[in-house]
Amino acid sequence: MTKLRVAGIGVAAVAALSLTACSGSDTASSGSSSSSMAPSSSMAAPSSSAAAGGDGMTTNADVFGPACSQLPQGSAPGSLDSMGPQPVASAASTNPLLTKLVAAVKATNLVDTLNSQPAITVFAPADPAFAALGDAKFNELAGKPAELAPILQYHVVGKRYDAKGLESAGTLDSLNTAGGPLKIEGSGENMTVNGAKILCGNIPTKNATVFVIDKVLTPGTNK
Repeated sequence: MTKLRVAGIGVAAVAALSLTACSGSDTASSGSSSSSMAPSSSMAAPSSSAAAGGDGMTTNADVFGPACSQLPQGSAPGSLDSMGPQPVASAASTNPLLTKLVAAVKATNLVDTLNSQPAITVFAPADPAFAALGDAKFNELAGKPAELAPILQYHVVGKRYDAKGLESAGTLDSLNTAGGPLKIEGSGENMTVNGAKILCGNIPTKNATVFVIDKVLTPGTNK
């Protein structure tokens, strides 16, 4: 698999981006995103059908999490049926939970790179996770693609996993290997990645399995 080129950036640069500060505000973000994105009814817990295949691929029946019901229904843009046949960046561009992430991916020119990967896992911060940074900080980051790219790459794993596979793996290396490992804890709707909660998991796309999460993951915090 062709690895994404990780731009050189140290932990100090990450800190300069104020994403470490975001970790402090993440607590509020987590609470606000949980309340704003978690309707009273949630999707069913992930089934074992995808795990049985061992390739990390999922189906619509495997999707779970409190925010999944906010996706459009049927074949409308952003629905599971619409996203499934599309490569991940294209699929995300229609997902109403991921407008900020899509803007960040476009700013770093990673759309084609992500779409061309054969099999990946994407931890996709929902809009409230980016909103915790504030518009000014988000726009600043978007204007510095060489510094933003490694942060986005920290949210991508170069192998496709479903929820059961993540649970079994425990720790994972992202495409930004300098950022340290990603730590998976819990299972099902109680699963977290580096402490970020799963809002909607096991989303199938053509080349990736997507987990919408409630925080922006900070490289270097799990070293």
